[in-house]
Amino acid sequence: MTIGKGRKIGTVAVCVLAQLLIAIDLTVLHLVLPSLSEQMHPSTTELLWIADAYGFALAGLLITMGNIGDRVGRKKLLLIGASLFGVASVITAYAPTAELLIAARALLGVAAATLMPSTLSIVRNVFTGKERAAVIGVSSGLTILGFGMGPLVGGFLLDHFWWGSVFLVNVPVVVVMVIAGALILPESKNPAPGRIDVVSVLLSIAGMVGIVYTIKEVAYKGWGHWDVAVAAVLGLGCLLAFVLRQPRLAEPLMDLKLFARRAFSATVGTTILAMFAQLAVSLMFAQYLQLVAGWSPLKSGLAGLPGMGGAIVGGVLAPMGIKLFGRAITIGLGCALSAIGFALYSGIGVTIVYTDLLAAMIVFGVGLALILTVATDTVLGVVPKARAGAASAISETATELGGALGIAVLGSALGALYRSELVIPPGVPPEAISDTLGGAVQFAAQLPPDQGALVLANAKLAFVDGLQVTMLCSAGLMAVLAVSVLFTLRGVPKVLEDPEEEAAPVAAPVG
Repeated sequence: MTIGKGRKIGTVAVCVLAQLLIAIDLTVLHLVLPSLSEQMHPSTTELLWIADAYGFALAGLLITMGNIGDRVGRKKLLLIGASLFGVASVITAYAPTAELLIAARALLGVAAATLMPSTLSIVRNVFTGKERAAVIGVSSGLTILGFGMGPLVGGFLLDHFWWGSVFLVNVPVVVVMVIAGALILPESKNPAPGRIDVVSVLLSIAGMVGIVYTIKEVAYKGWGHWDVAVAAVLGLGCLLAFVLRQPRLAEPLMDLKLFARRAFSATVGTTILAMFAQLAVSLMFAQYLQLVAGWSPLKSGLAGLPGMGGAIVGGVLAPMGIKLFGRAITIGLGCALSAIGFALYSGIGVTIVYTDLLAAMIVFGVGLALILTVATDTVLGVVPKARAGAASAISETATELGGALGIAVLGSALGALYRSELVIPPGVPPEAISDTLGGAVQFAAQLPPDQGALVLANAKLAFVDGLQVTMLCSAGLMAVLAVSVLFTLRGVPKVLEDPEEEAAPVAAPVG
């Protein structure tokens, strides 16, 4: 597809705007929950569903929406999804009950599932080779910046307006995106689309939601609950049935032959493992800065901006790294920098030293952007344009799964370490402070000053000890990944030519 330079710049701007919208919305909710709870008084179960409905809908529909975009047109799907995102944002902002709020958050997740694969597949069809790598580098860096902007935007709005304002602010952004997208974005789709298999759609949704639900619930309350067991069996069973069904279909929802391309399967696997380690950082350090250091959400968000700046630098440097060293070494370098960042994070103490934190977050941000930029460009570059939506959806699903697993597994590990290291003062009921650091902080505020100070000091020390061990384990994982990608991605060419659907056997190794 050949379009002018101005239109290409406009295309990048619209796609980055969509990614920023999703990134900010993913991170802003955690700030909203306290004030939302005070005003709406949801039950504990309702509060969990308010937090998770978005992620369930997003994870469950990514593969389906990527395929729909390939068939009906990526531009059309993006514009529909953006409009739906705006409508759902208004409903969320003015939701009068917890039940309607949960439904609105699910609708936001559906809309986000249309936007994420659409933006990547549009980039895949407009840009090729080195140009595509540069565009993905810039957009990846800006998207990571969006994750850092969420707490800033949310903190500012919550200081001046009611909780719904953090969702209502999406509306003008959506209006600009829809108008600009309608005028600028080129349309593209699979020239020979087949019918979508409804059974595969249902299996993929049930499987992904079941797995993500299981991961989240295990992180919240552990095993041993009937709903977790049912979700695990349902999720695994549906995903197994989905995988077994695909090879028998003339037009599969997920083309498993894509995984026969070594560059594709290795990069997807790398993305899952990298995000496993990376996504836990934002959750853990939000707790560290606010509950240990005692900083406000706004100050915590400002403190993380240098790391976001490092991510932008990494995104810009990624295409240069591909050109100089190749894809395997560049991703390996990103993993090594992330490992160093984790190792530096492990040196934090109860008393915060921001300069030490600053070095860790910059190194970590550069490494994360190198990994995501090169991984995304590789996944898109080794598949035909006609399958860009499906490939983008697989890439985004890998990111979602890796992040969910990281938060669940590493978050649970941190919780277990906290409980094992916690020293409970005499006369303090263990159940009041042994669950989470947040619970200990709230309980300590109700005690006499001397006893409260002791409880708080012990809880902070136990949390930091657990955090240090978790960071060291994450550093080890990234170090191992840095070495493994040198072998799994060996031979992948620096510049990926656009493969045709039948140009070569799909099982042939790349490079």
